[in-house]
Order: sequence, then structure tokens, then C-alpha cells
Amino acid sequence: MEKKKFKLFDAVLMSVVVVLVVESAAPAAAIGPSQFFWWGALLLLFFLPYGLISAELGTTYDDEGGIYDWVKRAFGRKWGGRAAWLYWINFPIWMASLAVLFNEVLAQIFQIKIATPVGIIIELVFIWLVTLISCYPIADSKWILNLAAVAKVVIMLSVGALGIYHAATQGLANDFSGTAMLPKFDATSLGYISVILFNFLGFEVVATMASDMENPKKQIPQAIIWGGVLIAVFYLFAAFGMGAAIPSSQLSTSGGLMDSILLLVGHHNWFVVLIGILFMYTLAANLISWSAGVNYVALYAAKNNDLPRIFQKTSAKNGMPVGATFLNGIIATILVVAAPFIPNPNIFWAFFSLNVVALLGSYMLMFPSFLKLRKIDPDRNRPFKIHGNAMVIRLMTYVPLVLLGLTLILTAVPLNGSHAELNSKLPILIGTIVTIIIGEICIRHAEKQVDQK
Repeated sequence: MEKKKFKLFDAVLMSVVVVLVVESAAPAAAIGPSQFFWWGALLLLFFLPYGLISAELGTTYDDEGGIYDWVKRAFGRKWGGRAAWLYWINFPIWMASLAVLFNEVLAQIFQIKIATPVGIIIELVFIWLVTLISCYPIADSKWILNLAAVAKVVIMLSVGALGIYHAATQGLANDFSGTAMLPKFDATSLGYISVILFNFLGFEVVATMASDMENPKKQIPQAIIWGGVLIAVFYLFAAFGMGAAIPSSQLSTSGGLMDSILLLVGHHNWFVVLIGILFMYTLAANLISWSAGVNYVALYAAKNNDLPRIFQKTSAKNGMPVGATFLNGIIATILVVAAPFIPNPNIFWAFFSLNVVALLGSYMLMFPSFLKLRKIDPDRNRPFKIHGNAMVIRLMTYVPLVLLGLTLILTAVPLNGSHAELNSKLPILIGTIVTIIIGEICIRHAEKQVDQK
């Protein structure tokens, strides 16, 4: 029987399912009406070159190592290990942030106050439930992702539609005039731009479907472009709904979405509870959909002796990377237990922004790797190749790289020295430094393990 070919619609749907992250809608909306400008600008200046570059790398070097393999081929094993570490470590930090958010949404929709010890227990149950499910192939729990895709669309469309109704009947909580939508360059607004970049990441998954496509050279860029546009539309539609209900200065990065639903509906009812339950469900599903990808990258790096051997451990039954998976759960556990002692009023944002910084850091290594591989490996067959002269290729590499660097600084480095900014950014900066140091220790330990053989 002839194998079914992956159609363009399938690739677009998969990209939307993997990349669309509901919990990041509120942090993006916190930028205010000017976020519409940033979405458009970053769609052209970051997403388009990122999508095309990841498509070329993913179809040219289709090993299991993904971003680790690309960086290693370009700059050597140590830099490959660093890319793999940053790509992997973002996941347990993200898991901790979503566990905190799960708790907050639970309290919101059921209108209860959760004591700190009880909250930690709920967060640990969330973490280890996700961890155990992630020990099995995604094909065994495909229904989880399919249901999550439906839930995400329902949530985004509900918030946006309610926002339009609110605007038509009661007016807008924010100014959506032309001048208000112009970009603001204050530290607070610019600090949230990293979330928009985060919302675009993950499209390299589409490139792994090349062998199942009828015409990957044509379908991959189409899937990436259409997927990116659809995701931007969903985010902006939901962001408008939140902007219609709550002034951006008062929008919470964690509870903003549910606060918006409550204000738009007008009172607490069954619909608010339903959206809340769907939202909590997508938090777990997001992690499950990403777990295999990040853990396989760590596994591949460990097999090449660039991360410690613990990452090599796989399940005897299904070959899943259980070593990396259980480390996810352990690190996330440590973070949520330590959370009450972190001097930041918004723990979700502290963890979430740290996870964003780590992930963006790994992609900062991807862009120069693309340019280097073009130079040192020009004769390799590239099923999908970006066309353009040397200047165009350099611009496609350096513009996104500069944007990544600037957003990392704006997210993690206190610039004005105010008490509020220090409380918000200092834990992120310290967390970033600690994360990098631990990564270097892990890479050095992996080298020693090779020497001891």
C-alpha cells in the first residue's frame, strides 16, 4: 500500500498546533495596542527569515539532533552542546511556569484561595502527570493534542469575539487609534517583545515532514508562511479581546486571559469555568507536544558525548528518552518548591521569561550556523534552498540575530535601575547566569566521562 503523503493543509495544521501557545497571549497583549505594529514588523523581519532558514537546515541536515546538529557541524562539539543545553533546559523552566499558572487559573475559575502548601502539591501533581505522559510516544496520546488544538481555537476565538461585542456595546478599555498603535520604546513594552518572538518559534518541526510531502521544496515554505500568518491572526484576535476589556497597564501577564473573560462575560458562570478548564488543559498539552522534541535533542547530544550520560537513558519498551524526561520533572519540582522564596511578585512571569531567554539563546546560535554551513558545506544537496545573493542571505541571518540579542537584553537586564525593574528582572538575570554556568559544568562533565572510557 502506498504511503499517504502529507498535504499542505496537514503541515499548516500541525504548525498551528505545536506553535500556538495560549498562555503567552496575555504577556503579548500587555504591550498594548502597539503590539499590532510589533507583530507585523517581527513577522517580516524575524519570522519570515527564521522560517526559511529552519526549513533549509531541517531538510538539508535531517539528523535527530536538530538544532544541536546544525550548531555542532558549524562551530564544533562544545557549541553544539551549549545549543542542546539551552534548547533542553528551557523546557523544565517552562513546565514550572505553567504549573504556577495552572494553580492561578484554578483559583480564578473556582473562586477559591489556595494556601501555599496546597498550591505546591497541585503544581507537583501537574508536573509529574505531564512527565509520566511524556514517557510514552506522542502517537499513543494523539487525541490529547487533537483536543488541545480544538481547545486553543475555541479559547482564542471566544476572547476575540467577546472583545468585538464589548467594543460595540460598551466601548474599548484601550485606545486603538492610529497613533496609539505606533511602537513605544519604553523598557516595559520592549521587554515583552521577546514573547512575540517566542510565539513564532517551533516551525522547524514542519521541516521534519519533508520526506512525507509530495513537493517539500514548495510545500515547506508555504506551510511555514501560512502557519505563521494564522498564528499571528489568532494571537491578535485574542489580544484585541483582552485589550477591549482591560487597560494594558493593568493587564496581568499570568491571569490576564481569564480576567478578560470574566470582564467580557460580565459575571462568573458556566462559560467562564469551561474556558478555564480548556485553558488548564492546553497548558498540559503544550508541554506534552514539545517534550519529545527537546528531549530527543538532549538524547542525541548525550549520545555524541556533549551532554552527560544521564540524558542517554531510554525506555527499554518504547525507546523514549526517559533520562531527559525525568530530569525535566526533577528540575521543575525544585523550581516550584523554591518559588515562594523568590523576590518577584509575578512568579509565572519570572519563570516564563527565563524559559524564553533560554530558548531564544539556543536560536541565537542557529542563525550564524546557517551562514557558516553555507560557506563550509556548499556542495551538499539542499532539498529546499533559500535563493538570493550574498547580501540578502546575510541580512536574513543578521537582522533576526540582532533582534534576538536586543530582546534578550531587554528581557533580562535591568536598564533604568528602578526598584520595580530590579524586582522583576534581577531574578531573571541571575537565573540566566546560573543556567549558563550549570550548562558549562554539564558539558565539561560530559567531556570527562569520555576521557574516563
